[in-house]
Amino acid sequence: MPQFARTISILCVIAVAMATFGIGAASAADRWEFPIKFSKAVRATPYSGRVYLIFTKRDREPRLGPSWFSPELFVSAEVKNWAPDTSLTLASGASSSPGIAGTLRSYPEAFYSLDLSGYRVQAVARFNAWQREIGKGEGNAFSATGTVEAEGRQPELVINSLVPKHEFQETQWSKLLKVKSQLLSDFYGHDVFIRASVTVPISYSTSPDRRYPTIFEIPGFGGDHNYRASAQPPAELRQDGVEFIRVMLDPACPLGHHVFADSANNGPRGQSLIDDFLPAFDKQYRSIAKPTARFVTGHSSGGWSSLWIQVTYPDYFGGVWSTAPDPVDFRDFQRINLYAANENMYSTPEGNPRPLARIGGQVRLWYKGFADMEWALGSGGQLHSFEAAFSPRGEDGKPKLVWDRESGKVFTDVTKTWEKYDIRLILESNWKQLEPKLRGKLHIFMGDQDTFYLEGATVLLKASLAKLGSDARVEIIPGRDHFNLVPPELQDRIRSEMVVAFKKSHPDGR
Repeated sequence: MPQFARTISILCVIAVAMATFGIGAASAADRWEFPIKFSKAVRATPYSGRVYLIFTKRDREPRLGPSWFSPELFVSAEVKNWAPDTSLTLASGASSSPGIAGTLRSYPEAFYSLDLSGYRVQAVARFNAWQREIGKGEGNAFSATGTVEAEGRQPELVINSLVPKHEFQETQWSKLLKVKSQLLSDFYGHDVFIRASVTVPISYSTSPDRRYPTIFEIPGFGGDHNYRASAQPPAELRQDGVEFIRVMLDPACPLGHHVFADSANNGPRGQSLIDDFLPAFDKQYRSIAKPTARFVTGHSSGGWSSLWIQVTYPDYFGGVWSTAPDPVDFRDFQRINLYAANENMYSTPEGNPRPLARIGGQVRLWYKGFADMEWALGSGGQLHSFEAAFSPRGEDGKPKLVWDRESGKVFTDVTKTWEKYDIRLILESNWKQLEPKLRGKLHIFMGDQDTFYLEGATVLLKASLAKLGSDARVEIIPGRDHFNLVPPELQDRIRSEMVVAFKKSHPDGR
């Protein structure tokens, strides 16, 4: 789910109900016609992939949207072998321009239904499939901003600018660590790197012989290794003189958030962390290269990732502090039992629309609308990110879908294959082997009013661990949601508990 830093105010403007509209059902007349082309200056070869028209009335470039939580109109289309400097038209009526493969999609309204006069618009081509962000992903291309005139054919939008490469802003304390993963490179057929920001404590430069324990943190959906790069040294409490190296791992991938799980679609993300990244990190930094000096944490999708890493690789890490993790028991996948027959992602058994997010007890997002928006955006969305991480690869080379995008029906033959990523089920099935390796290492925190209805799965995991006789600490905190779960007091407590765990195995700090 979205990373912890996002504010509640953003969610408060979520539309209560939203829908995707295919363009083919429009009237025969084209109310809006937008000719677009891309210049040889940005790509010299034909392009097959997705293109967008993104509209806004806000004071920003349209390409910086569409906002997931306060959407304005955008239109997407698949193109095939689109040649440079060749015009095609995205039109709101029933006609189809040569070169467009399939139906245009728009969101949150039908393309033809709005009066777009006065809107600002940009065309975007998603040239870099490695980037899940559309208008901001490096290597993608965009046009200058135009203003929509009266109905009819608009001036041509020429895609002639590339999103520049993002440069990591290193500081005295935070550096970029980029490690080539041979495992991932072999999977993708080209060089793939694991990226992280590494922040050292204030004593690092003045104590050249000293080694440090490490906190590995994983941001939530939409976050990456830039999330906590610091211009200042971390404000450490330094109980008993303990300071940490802090590593912010990058979980982003073309299909969303790879959650550091080995996947048929995302590749060996977990094993590459162990085999490729950890040895390179320990070689370059003065870490204490022992499991008892490595701790992992994260929030939301990062909370799930950190728990997964600890459970899957218990011999490599000394404890996890997971906050508001994504569903840890697929019998309650945001209130959906993925294993039950006749389950539906869009509606409850009573036939009511299924909510996906709430604020202050009021529903602010519905499953159907959010899924429709992702379907129009293309790959890389939060919900499809789960399918990319957990589903087998289909015959079309894409992750198998877990639900029908039109009806919401759950495909239980696919969800059955998700069992190997169901953390509760993994623990129950392998407890005899895992219990001694996880003793004292599991710490999970969840608000009882989680914004994305994640508390139900954590409650089930808590009950399961108690039945197993685990010493895991699973705390369901009253009155807390996804965004206010971790105040400074809990942050300090988590760090203090990491200090205690470290000192237990390293009383001399070495």
